Amino acid sequence: MTADHPSTPIDQPSGGTPEQHESILLDEPTTADLRAKVTEAWREFARALADRLRGLPAGGHLEVTLDPTASGTGDAVYSVSADADEEGRLSARAVGNATLPPGYRLDRGAVADMVALGWSPPGVVSGSGEQFGLDCGVDEAKRLSAVLSRTLRDVYGAPHPAFLVYLVQDAGGEPLPVEPLGTARSESGPDLDAEADLDEALAAAAAAQSGEKDVLALEERVRTVVSTMLKSNSDQVQVDSDGDINIRSGSAMVFVRVRDNPPLVDVFSPVLTEVEPTERLYVKLSELTNRMPIGRLYCADDTVWASIPVFGRNFQATHLMLAVQVMTGLADELDDRLHGEFGGKRFFGEGDKPSRAQEHRTGMYL
Repeated sequence: MTADHPSTPIDQPSGGTPEQHESILLDEPTTADLRAKVTEAWREFARALADRLRGLPAGGHLEVTLDPTASGTGDAVYSVSADADEEGRLSARAVGNATLPPGYRLDRGAVADMVALGWSPPGVVSGSGEQFGLDCGVDEAKRLSAVLSRTLRDVYGAPHPAFLVYLVQDAGGEPLPVEPLGTARSESGPDLDAEADLDEALAAAAAAQSGEKDVLALEERVRTVVSTMLKSNSDQVQVDSDGDINIRSGSAMVFVRVRDNPPLVDVFSPVLTEVEPTERLYVKLSELTNRMPIGRLYCADDTVWASIPVFGRNFQATHLMLAVQVMTGLADELDDRLHGEFGGKRFFGEGDKPSRAQEHRTGMYL
């Protein structure tokens, strides 16, 4: 195996069940181009954000924040917001250095990027105070959505919309029920009883095994289990354009894909991106895979993926929950280890960002 074949998978050792052999014959997840997948997620987020801005009632407030529990920025809160007035205008604001602690403030290049996106420096727009300001009409919601999205991604450093949380309120400060903003998470989402919802997931799986006629399809059972773990309603679990469920856990990004033939649920995560595929890397991935009790590691193009299959035949909810839990822990552990040895970028690694000249992506995805 050489660097001339970056998409070659690292398979498990021989042996195992027929179903395991069957899974080895499956194509790799069609996610070799992680950039395209992330780009499409941002497009979906921007489209949804534009719709929410158009529908914001007079006095309404919309705020989107990079989740500090994911970014590890502690008291540094990066957020953008928009308020609607009775005259059909939107007042947008973005966090500036005055409210950011030392070490997390925007450098001169980032401030220049903010101005290039259309923001006025803090205090220039009436009422903006210590924040960047931008006022426009509701008919410019699409343009404003692009500015807000690019600010969150290109300036504040959000790697994926799943790392964002949002809040939409009416003039009285009460949460407004709105359609989801892509894969971003609502701050006012339902806080369901996890044990009760888990019972529902397990009951669905048990029904499948018992052969009942009203058995939920595998895809629906998977959504039920994932929603249990996320403490949300099953119909609120967001699926991207590839049909994958997106789960953000800490700094790890995990995708869940349901396959039909053979029935299988693939839980996978980009452990390291922008890494050079070398023979030494393939040998390392093979060694690590051989030590894993389940799952495997492989390199596709310039991305190292971790994958754990859960078989759809006789599907058991606890197996999927375990796979997701193992994957989030595995991604968090391996990204540091592999990054130290092979370089590249962790999915959310503040110290791994390329230089600003390489990172400038304005206009690339919207």
